[in-house]
Amino acid sequence: MKRPFAATVWREGKWYASQCLELDVASQGETEEEALGNLKEAIELHFEPPRATRPPQVRVVEAEVGAA
Repeated sequence: MKRPFAATVWREGKWYASQCLELDVASQGETEEEALGNLKEAIELHFEPPRATRPPQVRVVEAEVGAA
């Protein structure tokens, strides 16, 4: 099934960045066309079901969040 997504493309130095406005997905390329093509691939990967190669390991991360 195909579905349209709105995207923006802008230049960052020597690269073009592209971002899907509906999803938290972005990519880049050396040309606008390449950036959009890479974004299309990233969007398609976003919707693929996850396939774990090994069971995920749950870890604890401590972070400083307030003044001491």
